[in-house]
Parts: sequence; structure tokens; C-alpha cells
Amino acid sequence: MPRIFGTDGVRGRANVDLTAELALELSVAAAHVLGETGQFEGHRPVALVARDPRASGEFLEAAVVAGLASAGVDVIRVGVVPTPAAAFLVNYLDADLGVMLSASHNPMPDNGIKFFARGGVKLDDDLEDLIEARLGAEWARPTGADVGRVVDRPEAVEDYIAHLVGSLSAERSLSGLTVVLDCANGAAFHTAPAAFVASGATVVTIHAEPTGLNINENSGSTHMGDLQLAVVEHGAHVGFAFDGDADRCLAVDARGELIDGDQILAILALAMKSVGQLHVDTVVATVMSNLGFLQAMTAHGIRVDQTKVGDRYVLESMNANGFALGGEQSGHVIMSEFATTGDGVLTALHVAAQVAATGQTLAELGSVMTRLPQVMINVPGVNKARAGIDPGVTSAVTAASRELGTAGRVLLRPSGTEPLVRVMVEAETTERAQSVAERLAAVVKDRLSL
Repeated sequence: MPRIFGTDGVRGRANVDLTAELALELSVAAAHVLGETGQFEGHRPVALVARDPRASGEFLEAAVVAGLASAGVDVIRVGVVPTPAAAFLVNYLDADLGVMLSASHNPMPDNGIKFFARGGVKLDDDLEDLIEARLGAEWARPTGADVGRVVDRPEAVEDYIAHLVGSLSAERSLSGLTVVLDCANGAAFHTAPAAFVASGATVVTIHAEPTGLNINENSGSTHMGDLQLAVVEHGAHVGFAFDGDADRCLAVDARGELIDGDQILAILALAMKSVGQLHVDTVVATVMSNLGFLQAMTAHGIRVDQTKVGDRYVLESMNANGFALGGEQSGHVIMSEFATTGDGVLTALHVAAQVAATGQTLAELGSVMTRLPQVMINVPGVNKARAGIDPGVTSAVTAASRELGTAGRVLLRPSGTEPLVRVMVEAETTERAQSVAERLAAVVKDRLSL
């Protein structure tokens, strides 16, 4: 049976894969496992529960709250907030456990459950395995005064907004900037505009009216077209798009051109290095970061620590080495001084602050790196376990890498969930990248076919 915890909690189609029964059982199991591993330190435990605006979040929230309270855990329910807000509030309100109900950038019918430990940090794989193993186990149910109590604290989100605004130094006002925010009809519909207005910006919002059914629908960081048009239409300096739970963001410059996660990471890395805030002049990124990003960082004396794909791996490297900045091309950016997870609104504020402080346009700041054309081909129906050891495949990859030299890059990555291999090639032109990628994909299909 496959592990139900993925790289970012438990996720699936709400009321099919992720049912109320499973949400309740996961919450009970999490309460017991964390209690038995000393997370509650002998006191009456408190959990914070939050969600994004999905309609299914309403019944899943009720199930999670019921499970926790029935296991003797007091619950603080904060309502609809971004995932990074939930992580912040777990720490800010001194909770022992946090539960976020969201499927991030996934379509509306999906939902997910993510757990945070004390301090607002994601659970280790070992703890998730213990929770999964505990599902359905018999347990002694508390009664009377020992059952958990539930309180609503929707106003707690204002503390998170104050934290965001306070992350900018007093002299880094956004006064004079016009900013367009695409909130993806998701969890940032209130927090993002409020934080930018409080920081001095003139704000135009789009897709900031969640109905529970329209989250991520033709909006947000996976559909940038509306934001690009809106920035040009309003003559804005910058635009930012968030995903449904606002743990990532992408940007648009004044011309309506996309600024991706690699460029955002480059802008922040240079800004932090210039004021001595980039620990040992190192930034963390994944193996999917564009070669242009790696070249730009090298040119500016910044080392890149590369990890596997996934923000949890970026965070592991940051925590292990004390690094201050890390992120992904998708727009997950972690600034460890202010957050324990990727935070799209925090990222957007600091990028906008750099525009205001330097007087440069976002296009000028983003030009620190040249994004090389990148082509990705998925090769299905293959034995992905042999991708790194088959002599014919490794020989073809070596030859392609030698052919591209320092002006390109080849990456073969087995999928974590499907029987396919992803072939990624970067080169000076799209045509060359496409040609090399197709040639390698043919080799992979021929050599590894099931």
C-alpha cells in the first residue's frame, strides 16, 4: 500500500481520497503520536487549525477539529489564512500542533492536510510514518473536562499581517509603488492586499473574491495572463501572483513580462549579500533551477547549494546549515529570518521593497540573470529505476552534456509518483534544447521501455 503522506502532507480529491473519516482519524493519530513522542511536554495540548477557502475545507475542518477535541486537544480555529500564516501562528500563539487544510495550487476539487509541529515547522518523515501507522488503532477516549475545547480566533490573522509588514525595515516603505496582486481567489485574498497597503503601496487586486469554488481557477501563479494584462492596463510598477494557499508567488514587471522564481531568488540573494544578510554567501535551490541562475550567482560570488526538487528539501538544507535564503523556480521562496516555510506574500513584499529602495525597475533587477531556454519531455511507460544506471542512457547523457558544454545542461529525473522519466535540457536556443531533449527522450524510451 503506498504511503499516504506525500512531499507536502496528505493530498487528494476531497470526499473521495481525502474523506471526513480520514481527516478525523489523521487528527486523532497525530495527537497521540505527538503526545507520546514528548511534543506536548506533559501539559494540556493546544492545536491551531486553518484552511484555504475551498468548499471542502468546511467539512474537513469540522472533522479535524472533532478529532483533535475528542483526543483531548484544545483547538484554536483561525479560519481562512495562507499556509505560511498558519505556520507563523502556531509559533506566535504557542500551539503544540498546527493543521492546515489546503491543496495549494491544485484544482478546487482537491484538498489536503498538512501538519506543523511546535514552532510552526513541518513534521519529519519519521513522525508522519508513525501517524500513518497509528490510523484506526484503538485508544482510550477522554470524557468530561478532559475533552478538548474549541475557540475561534479569526482576528489572529491580523498578527500575521503585522509580522509581514514588520519584516520590512522602517526606511523600506513601498510608498510611490503601484502594485497589482492576483490572489488566485485563495487564502491571500485579505492578507496580501492588507500587508501591501500597510507598507505604503497603492494596490490593485484581481481574483480576490473567493467563493469556495473558484480557487486557482484561471488565476494565480499557474495562470499569469490576467496579471500580465492588469499590470500593463493600470500602469503598475510590479505585479505578484500567489497560489491558492499563498506559499509561493511569481512576479510580472511593468512591461507585463514574467519574473520567475529563479529571478526572484536571484534578486533577493544579491540584495541580502549586499547588506551582509546572506549566510556564508550561499543560497539554496533545487536541481531544476535554470542554468542562467547558477551562472549569475557564480558571477556575483554566491555559492548555490542544490537539493532535490521540493521545498522540504530546500528547507532541510537551510536548517542543517543555517542558510538564510532558499527557493524553487516555481516561486516557493523561504526567508528563514522571517518564516519557517515558503511565504508568497513575504517574498512579494521584499521584492517590491527592493524596487522601491533601488529605484530600478523589476525588469532591471531581474536582468541579473539570463534565463536559458528550457525544454522538458516526459517519457512514460519506462523503468524509471534504471534511469541513472543504464549504460546506454548514461552514455547518451554524457555525450549530450559534452555537446552543450558550459552553455547548456542536461537533467534526467525519475518521477516520484508515476512510471516516467523527465528529460530536461537547457541550451542557448529553444530549438537546440528541443532537439537534444527529443534525442535523449528517444534513447530513454528505447532503453528503459517496460
